[in-house]
Amino acid sequence: MKVLEVLALMTPRRIAYVACDPAALARDTAYLADLGYALVGIRAFDLFPMTHHVECVATFAPVLEER
Repeated sequence: MKVLEVLALMTPRRIAYVACDPAALARDTAYLADLGYALVGIRAFDLFPMTHHVECVATFAPVLEER
């Protein structure tokens, strides 16, 4: 079982995801969407000036079903 699957089973109100690889963040964003979580915020941090590296913090929340 993947870490994201375990997190989803715990049904947290928010997941904070820290990523240094945009491709992995995109992959895991799609995976979390399949598990019922939506991307509600994202922020990039230039922690390594003068390089191409950017750290991102993404926030996910459960998708609430409309009744």
